[in-house]
Amino acid sequence: MAAVSDPSCIFCKIVRREAPASVIGEDDVTMAFLDIMPINPGHALVVPKVHASRLADLPPLIGGKVFERAIVVAGALRRSGLHCEAINLHLADGEPAGQEIDHVHIHVIPRHRDDGFGLRVGPDYGRIADRAGLDEIAVKVRAVMPRQ
Repeated sequence: MAAVSDPSCIFCKIVRREAPASVIGEDDVTMAFLDIMPINPGHALVVPKVHASRLADLPPLIGGKVFERAIVVAGALRRSGLHCEAINLHLADGEPAGQEIDHVHIHVIPRHRDDGFGLRVGPDYGRIADRAGLDEIAVKVRAVMPRQ
């Protein structure tokens, strides 16, 4: 379960107003602020106000609120007058996925043609998986999915 706050987490410090941030919006559950190492001007982060290191640690209703705030931020970026032809949302869950701060957050990244940003993929990307292999993976994941 998500902790209310982590004293050493920079995002928790921002939420508690103990560290500086350029806040662009918040509600009782989320906060959005500009990234200090932006890919493009307007690159924002949306965080839950409760501390959760991993996505699976975040209560689903709070996760939904974080995504809702990301949608609102994306719309605001498009209307802001910044160079924003498109938006990427990015959430890295764990260090191998690229998560650098141990607090769930969604990047809302304004994009434009020729901005130099892109995703790199491994050598197996684009190979069509066989149905039997996909079905085997689906069985493993379904076996541990919580009942709704």
